[in-house]
Amino acid sequence: MAGLTFASLREIFLRLYSRPFAVMKQNKYDEPEFFAAYGRLPRSIYGLAAGLEWTAFRALLPDLRDKRVLDLGCGFGWHCHYAQEHGARTVIGIDLSEKMLERARRTTHSPGIEYHRCAIEDIDFPANQFDVVISSLALHYVEQFELVCRKVHHCLAPNGVFLFSVEHPIFTTLPAQSWFHGEAGERLHWPIDNYQAEGRRRTNWLTENVIKYHRTIATYVNTLIDSHFLIKRLEEPKPSLDTTDPDVQDQSRRPPFLLIAAVKA
Repeated sequence: MAGLTFASLREIFLRLYSRPFAVMKQNKYDEPEFFAAYGRLPRSIYGLAAGLEWTAFRALLPDLRDKRVLDLGCGFGWHCHYAQEHGARTVIGIDLSEKMLERARRTTHSPGIEYHRCAIEDIDFPANQFDVVISSLALHYVEQFELVCRKVHHCLAPNGVFLFSVEHPIFTTLPAQSWFHGEAGERLHWPIDNYQAEGRRRTNWLTENVIKYHRTIATYVNTLIDSHFLIKRLEEPKPSLDTTDPDVQDQSRRPPFLLIAAVKA
């Protein structure tokens, strides 16, 4: 150890031990029980049309012809396939789950789509590489939203579009993420508490111990603004008025999703 200074020893220690802890992120979608339960959801079986938010999300997409598209948290690749079908020049989908990517490669294969395993926070693309960056219901699993916004801004071309959906902050406020029921089991109301207390929520969704991150609407919007985005549109999708499904009708009693479309300033 002769000749090693305290500073050099500290650097060695940080390289050996700090990095692994920095990249550890929950990956529920690779757990067999969770992945099987997710695969039984309507949106997993029927694709984009089965998502309550899809109509609003699609309306916020720019013309994708000849665009370079990045999908953060691409899952089964539905959005990647849609972009490719609508004329995108290149499409890259990233996801932390190898099981999700394997399904995406098997069911949405196209020469114009690339799938890569990567955590959203760890993206490292060159400046101005993409014209459109999308993310569907993935960013509420991400702890460092500000970091993601900075990286997306960096890899977007001037006037590029950043469009994402997340679970609505009203939905993520409480870890239970469930209705308050009456004595007969009827849904009385959706409880909200500790709305301003942002941070980790340990929830039970499909299986136990699913980590999500609660943020206020103001935090989503102001983080984008501070990252030099211009907010173009904010939507809180609701079900069609002509639906007869009581479970779907109840979605209009509180917004389950938040959509934001922003442009690189």
